[in-house]
Amino acid sequence: MARRPLPRILSSGTAQIARSREIARTAADSATDVLHPLITVTRGLRLLAGDARRKWAATPKEKRGPALLLLAGCVMAAALIPYGPVLALISAMAAAAWRGRVRTPVRTGPDEAEAARLQALYEALVPYFSVPDDPAPLFSHGGGWNDAFSDYAFDTDGRLTDLRVKYPAYFTDGEVESRARIEQLLHAKSGRGRELRFTWDEEGNQVVMSVLPALSTTIAAQRFVTVPGETVLGFTDAGAVQRTVPVTDGAETWDAPPVIWRTGPRSTEPHLLAVGEPGSGTTTLLRSIALQALQHGDVLIVEGSGTGEYASLTGRSGVLAVECALAGALSSLEWAAHETERRLIAANRARQAGRQAPDDTRRPLWILVDRPGVFGHLAAADGHTDPQELLRVPLRHGRAAQVTVVVAEQYDSLDTLSDAVRAHTRARVVLGPATFDRVEAVLGTAPHTTPTPDVPPGRGYARLGAGPVLRLQVPATPDPYDEATSEAQRRAVLELLPEPQGAGGPDAAGAAGGQPGDGTPERRPAPVPAEG
Repeated sequence: MARRPLPRILSSGTAQIARSREIARTAADSATDVLHPLITVTRGLRLLAGDARRKWAATPKEKRGPALLLLAGCVMAAALIPYGPVLALISAMAAAAWRGRVRTPVRTGPDEAEAARLQALYEALVPYFSVPDDPAPLFSHGGGWNDAFSDYAFDTDGRLTDLRVKYPAYFTDGEVESRARIEQLLHAKSGRGRELRFTWDEEGNQVVMSVLPALSTTIAAQRFVTVPGETVLGFTDAGAVQRTVPVTDGAETWDAPPVIWRTGPRSTEPHLLAVGEPGSGTTTLLRSIALQALQHGDVLIVEGSGTGEYASLTGRSGVLAVECALAGALSSLEWAAHETERRLIAANRARQAGRQAPDDTRRPLWILVDRPGVFGHLAAADGHTDPQELLRVPLRHGRAAQVTVVVAEQYDSLDTLSDAVRAHTRARVVLGPATFDRVEAVLGTAPHTTPTPDVPPGRGYARLGAGPVLRLQVPATPDPYDEATSEAQRRAVLELLPEPQGAGGPDAAGAAGGQPGDGTPERRPAPVPAEG
């Protein structure tokens, strides 16, 4: 049976009713916009009248008479002065408009999803922060998180970014294992993949968790504002160090907190060890140190990987040699050992004679050794001396002789490092993704942050001697001859390279008592100890 259409009067009437409703709604919105100031003033007058009524009800009876007298005097004064009524009316309208404005409500607590996340975190901490004999437990199953958590903050994804946790006084916060369990739990429940910092307040029985912002990876190699004997290893968090240096990042210049390593006769950490996985940035760190060291000293580079990462430094003023073969490495390091002894003897004789040490003993000499474990295997196969044994003298006496040794090695070859390298490299750097155990094995203590599995090249941790563990981002110092290097970073590195030897006058390396070259450095006879 066919469906009969609605009568025309009904269909047209329905459409007309819909149009009438739309017109009425539009007219109401337009009227609200036009009359919004009047609505605001009216709302303000009503609120002011309510405030006045409550104020009058709260006024004691003995003070109401003087109050009325004062009000009458104000009205009389406003009526007598020129333009007084107009000014009074304008003031009243302005006060009513301010009082009647629509204010955005202030959020005073977490929403439903955030409260659920806090409650779940509270329940997860109950087994660690409660004991059966506690008469008034701060953490209990089914309890509320309000008394235990404070200073919480969430990001746009609803994950915790800041949290202060109060725990019972009987919790063993002095034990590293107990604290590590709490940090691991907070890290897991607050969102993985982020670097968190944990600050323990044992006196106040509190632990503060905060998400650290990512360190800038856009700072390229450049001339940093330092004095001789200071080397910028990289940059860290604001507030972690007490000094900043101006850096140029593209077209902007801003102050960044650096990790500064001090070398020289008064340094407590005269030598450095950098450890990381392949591609973590240890070679970039050594290249950055070499460019800074060439400002005031000479550099000897021994590269065990043999990939030509330091080819851009070959033949430059101040670069004594860049050795990639075993024979050249042995000759250069043997020369470095003799040069260290020569400097010690010359300085000793000058002091005994009451003179200043010669200039060639006060010019810094830097020995950069990248992956010495490779040379160790080759030397053992050919029956030669391990090159690390030749570093014993520069490592032991380098501070007094202005000789600094920097060693970079990978994790899989850490067991090949000699005892001298381990004992005398008190400045340590760990780059790339690493676990707590690996970081602690190199730096001597675990960091106060949670290492992330994915980090950019040059990101890691640094510790100078017995100081704190600092987050580190090495300045971008790539090989300028690498085709994958961007043009801006290539130009930044090339601008820092010294002139080729002979292009800018006499070679400064000649002051170092002979320059190694072609794998056969200038040999000196074994020095004889000074008499007396």
